[in-house]
Formats: sequence, C-alpha cells, structure tokens
Amino acid sequence: MVFVDLIRILCETGLLAAACGLLFVGVGFLVLIGINIFEQATGRLLCKPLPAPVVSEARLPHVLVQIPVFNEPAMVADSLRSAAALDWPREKLHFQLLDDSTDETTAIANAVVWELRRQGYDISHLRRAGRPGYKAGALAAGLANSNAPYVAILDADFRPPANWLRAIVPALIADPSASFVQSRCEFSNYRTNWLTRAQGLMFDAHFVMEQATRYRVGWLFQFNGTGGVWRRAAIVAAGGWSGDSLCEDLDLTVRAEIAGWHGLFSMDPPVPGLVPEKVSHWQVQQRRWSNGFVQVARMLLAAVWMANWPVWRKLPASFLILIQTFYPCVALACLSLALCAIIRGGDLAPYLPIIATIAALVLLIGIGMTLVPYIILRRGSFWRYLATLASLPPLMIYVSLSNAPSILKTVFGATETWKRTPKAAPLADVSPSTDRLNEV
Repeated sequence: MVFVDLIRILCETGLLAAACGLLFVGVGFLVLIGINIFEQATGRLLCKPLPAPVVSEARLPHVLVQIPVFNEPAMVADSLRSAAALDWPREKLHFQLLDDSTDETTAIANAVVWELRRQGYDISHLRRAGRPGYKAGALAAGLANSNAPYVAILDADFRPPANWLRAIVPALIADPSASFVQSRCEFSNYRTNWLTRAQGLMFDAHFVMEQATRYRVGWLFQFNGTGGVWRRAAIVAAGGWSGDSLCEDLDLTVRAEIAGWHGLFSMDPPVPGLVPEKVSHWQVQQRRWSNGFVQVARMLLAAVWMANWPVWRKLPASFLILIQTFYPCVALACLSLALCAIIRGGDLAPYLPIIATIAALVLLIGIGMTLVPYIILRRGSFWRYLATLASLPPLMIYVSLSNAPSILKTVFGATETWKRTPKAAPLADVSPSTDRLNEV
C-alpha cells in the first residue's frame, strides 16, 4: 500500500505540475484575447498601422529572393515561376534557389532556372556539398553570394501575389530600426480535409490574434520562416543565420530583437502556402517546431532576461519562447490522470476541480483565439467552425503524446535532424517546359 500511495502522490504531483504549465501558457493567450477585446471595446488599436510610404521607381532597392528547397520536385518549378512574377524592377530583383536536394528536384529546377535566365531574370541555382546547418546553412550560404540590402524568403510551397514586395518593402524602408516584415500566411489547401481545416483555424488564430496583436503592442513576435522580407543589416547585426536550432527563424528573430531591432507585421496581402494533409506529416512538422523552440529556449531565454528591456517585454517574450511547453504538459496531464484513475479504481472525483479548470481554459482560449479570425476572414459556416473547433483537443492530445519523448530528449541536450515536412503536390503543371505561371 505504501508503494501504491507513493505512486499516487507522484501522479498527483505530475498532474498539478502539468496544470500549472498549462495555466502559464493559457494566461499568455488570455492576455492576447483581453488586448483584442480592449481594442474592440475602445475602437482603437494600440499602435499606428504599418507605414505605407510611396517610394519612387528610382529609389526602390535591390531585393534578393531566396527559395530554399530540399527534395521537392513537385513544387520547385512553380515556386520559381511564381517568384519571377513578382512586380519589381527587373534589374533590382535577384533570385537564389538554395537547392540541397538529393533527388530529381535539381534536374527540374535547373531546366526552369535556364528558362528564366533566357527571359532576362537574374537567378542563381546554388548547390552545397551536404546540408550543414540545414535551412539556416543554406540561407547563410546564399547571403554570402549577394550584397542585396533586402532579402525575401519563400518556402517552396508558398506563392506570393505579384504585388507582395511593393506592398511590404516600403514599410521596411520607412522604419530604419525594423529588422523584418512578416506577412500573414494563408493556405491554399485549407478545405482539403478535417486536418487541413484544423490547421487553418490554428494558423488564422496565430497570425490574426497572436502575431498581429504582439506587433501592435510592441512585443516580440517571430518571423515565420517564409513570407517575409529581412533587412540584411539586421541579419548581420544579430550574428547571421545559425544552424544550432531547428527553428532558425525564431532563433534569428530573438537575437535581432536583443540586438536592438524590431519586426513589422503585415495583414495584407497574405502569402498563400500549403499545410500537411496527413496526420503523420503534420506530426513531423510539429516535432521539428517543438524541438526547435526548446533549443532556442536553452540558448536564448537567459539572454532575454539579461537584455535591457522592461519586464513587460521580457514576460511576453518568455511566453513566446516557452509556448511549446504546452505539448509536454498535455502529455504529462493525460498520463498522470490515467494513472490516478487506475489507482483509484476509476474514481476521478478528487480531480474534478483541475479537470474543470483545464477544460474551461481550453474552451475559453479555443473560442477566444479562433472565432474572430474565422469570422473576419470568412472561412465558412458557423457549424463548420464548431466541427473544426471540436477536432482540435483530440488532435492536440495525440501530437502531445506522440512527440513528448522527443521533446524531453531535446530538453536534456539531444540533437535532432532537420526533417522536411511532406506536403501534397500543388494543383499545377510542374514540368520544366511549362511557360505559364500556375496557381496553387
């Protein structure tokens, strides 16, 4: 009996610790929701809108567009043609295909690169020996081969509208202390199945409620790795791209902020991309992000607290860096609750207050973060919203349980290999001979 009581106490302690961790994450989201309610109630935003100065053609700067790819034969051709359709002075627009592929992607890409060169585009097809630093290493290698003052980054599955650069680069020019401007991302395969709808709901909340709100309040918010333009000087000042983390985007964002820069966020025009259409593929993506956030926390959390920032900036920055603690906390809560139920013969009555608190928190945050974006972006009917919202808790529990061991290993110093998120091929003709720009 003593042993059973000891196990019960350990499980209850684990449950309480998990609840405290979820409360920490939840409070951060509740603050974001509260800020949005305040803005809606008072009818005013907490900062000025993104600057939109008019820049003459002669004063438009040189822009480098980097497209990192790794074994993406179905997307690389259309990715290049989509980028080439950007509206910017031809002589000031430069492209780099950062190709670390080991399959037929390289051959397909090479044909399209030559096709675009014949049309007068300045495009480089850069290959490396191996993949040191993964995506960060590729971006750094490309940057070393260009002196453009502004750098746009697009993953292979993202298709920017033609006016994208003209819409956001002037804002970066107007604010000399801005490190990057991040555009809101949308997803072309949003309505493919229940999983893509669930991801679309979460990403809409991320961009509309989290990213945009953090920007308006003046808090740290992250560059999302694609759909954004960086100021080269900020990358250099922050120490450049680093392959020490699987989340090279968050890593550089935090280092640039510590170095005295800040980001800008643009709601429009959105940059459409793709989300994984299978749970196993989504799990790969979530594992990489979770492990990457843990690595960034280990490297930079102390630096954030040593920075010359007020506490009101350090706290939300810490919340952002530690947000992925949600997953191991969910896993710990589920495991502890299951063991407690077994030990008590199925009697969960002693834990109902904790269960009710977590359930209320999940419901409040789920609705508070997703309903407004769903309505303003006109994603569908209210019944579809409820069905999609209901799919989130079991999805979160599944990925929390499946990825928790990997996250814990990373906490204790284990390293992970950067794995590309498998995504379905876009609905487009990607043969090298195709001349038209295909829409995804």
